[in-house]
Amino acid sequence: LHIHSVQDSHYSVYMQHREGKRMVGALEPLGALSRWYLYAIHGYFCEVMFTAAWEFVINFNWKFPGVTSVWALFIYGTSIMVVEQMYLSLKNRCPGLVRCLIYTLWTYVWEFSTGFILRQFNACPWDYSQFDYDFMGLVTLEYAVPWFCASIIMEKLVIRNTLCLRFDENGEPRSPAIAPASFWDHLTLRKEE
Repeated sequence: LHIHSVQDSHYSVYMQHREGKRMVGALEPLGALSRWYLYAIHGYFCEVMFTAAWEFVINFNWKFPGVTSVWALFIYGTSIMVVEQMYLSLKNRCPGLVRCLIYTLWTYVWEFSTGFILRQFNACPWDYSQFDYDFMGLVTLEYAVPWFCASIIMEKLVIRNTLCLRFDENGEPRSPAIAPASFWDHLTLRKEE
């Protein structure tokens, strides 16, 4: 199987030559629901890892018990979708560190808002009232640096890479192989299975 990349105005198109037949298929970007799902899982995973690390640093707990709530899926998925739109809108207008500061401010607004709503139903899974610089137990300034660092990771690794993912409408299941160095290498190096 040989694949050659051809640029189109809206999406990449590739040509497959298999058994003498020429087929054209579209590589379509992930839809909003697929991206939301990836962002939700990413946020959920990061929260579990952060709480495990925090438990170790504060209490030297070698069990690394990471915790979160199912609400985190909705909270992170939706928040990162909003940040994705901010990124697309701001990427050519302001420097990365300024964008990450904006994302951090958004994180505080979103965390406070969702926490406030959940608290009305006795469902808010976090309480920062033990921190020195908390506001209503829903947000705390002690997390400003971790949120800022998370914003950098979110833009540089999560959002940018998620926006590069494509569905292959003619894709076939195959066994995993050693990943090529880049997507373009994959298009040029993929061999007949």
